[in-house]
Amino acid sequence: MSVRVRFAPSPTGTLHVGSARTALFNWLFAKHEGGTFILRVEDTDQKRSDKKFLEDIFGNLDFLGITTDEGPYYQSERFDIYRKYAQQLLDEGKAVEEDGAIVFKVPLQSVTFKDVLRKDITVQTDLFDSLVLMKSDGSPAYNFCCVVDDALMKITHVVRGDDHIANTPKQVVLYKALGFEVPLWVHIPLIVGPDRARLSKRTGATSIIEYRKQGYLPEALFNYLSLLGWSPGDNREMVSPEEIVKLFDIKRVKKTAAMFDMKKLEWLNSKYIKEKPTKELAPLLAERLLEAKMIESDYDQVWFERVVDVSKDRMRLLQDIVTQYAFFFCEIPEYKEEAVEKHLTQEGIEKTLSDLAGLLKTAEPFDTETCEKIVRAYQEEQGLETKQLIHPVRVAITGSAVSPPLFDVMSVLGKDRVLKRLEHTLKNCLPGAKPGSTA
Repeated sequence: MSVRVRFAPSPTGTLHVGSARTALFNWLFAKHEGGTFILRVEDTDQKRSDKKFLEDIFGNLDFLGITTDEGPYYQSERFDIYRKYAQQLLDEGKAVEEDGAIVFKVPLQSVTFKDVLRKDITVQTDLFDSLVLMKSDGSPAYNFCCVVDDALMKITHVVRGDDHIANTPKQVVLYKALGFEVPLWVHIPLIVGPDRARLSKRTGATSIIEYRKQGYLPEALFNYLSLLGWSPGDNREMVSPEEIVKLFDIKRVKKTAAMFDMKKLEWLNSKYIKEKPTKELAPLLAERLLEAKMIESDYDQVWFERVVDVSKDRMRLLQDIVTQYAFFFCEIPEYKEEAVEKHLTQEGIEKTLSDLAGLLKTAEPFDTETCEKIVRAYQEEQGLETKQLIHPVRVAITGSAVSPPLFDVMSVLGKDRVLKRLEHTLKNCLPGAKPGSTA
């Protein structure tokens, strides 16, 4: 049996991580089995459906690398099909018309269906004695059109969240009434936050577009979502998409809820940023700087790649280039008050920075090795500790107490900017001056 699965989003909102994981598990299952992944848009609610949400869903599936083998199919274009099968049930006496709607009367029975993760599940139909097929406004009800579509599209496995378990017996009843073959079901546990409660915006239920804005790489999100409720074994956490497809086994999806851990996702993203070749990473970072108007379109790409080389090992998110490394792209950085108070108020700091500025004026070439040699020699000569020299110099040059390796930063900034910032610090940032003022 060739596997055929579907992802059926409703364009009434953006693609959130829970839906994205459902799409991903369907896609991985299809790819692993050499099957077919179908995209079906459940847009029967025309009042709430919006083209902008559809564009968001398509764009973010593409961002994650989730490609479609068939579709997209639109339920809004299939109303005639649903009416045909509703009429069939009317003609067979299995459904009746009530107040303009077509309603299926459910015979009292036990309904058993096979779930790949949970084995057999049995439900009594006294929980639902009737099912609306077609509403009085002429639109199909969810359970009915879902059954018709899955059957006609020859879906072999319905992979979806376990919040749909209550819908499954209703759908099984309709499958049998219509004479359709019932598919296998795979109800995957929902994602929860660190408090084990259902995922909320506070604990990570953000749309994929928000993660993209923050600067998560698609390969990091793909990797992380794949491992939410499934594991490749050997406690591995960083696995390529190709290997995940090769190893993915739908039967090994855990039956317990998967916890969404923002810190772990951030850590994984930092690993992918670190390993990404600079020539691939640089354009992604430049896009953000261009949008923030921190660089011009004719920026020096060779110099910018040097910035990326010295910065990427410390990056957690792509947006860090804007929020944490702005000091590379301005004449004078913003000085953090806490860093100034801690490192630029010690006794003798004015002489230290002044001496160092004089020494650095003679540096040739102004590279990492030369800068370090000059600073270390002065440190030894003056008998200074790291906190008395390196930290103050870092604040003077970057505005912050934290940065990539200082001598690399100095080399990338260049002699003119380093000297200008030391001069600015001497005039504006030492005791008695207001931090953050400009020269």
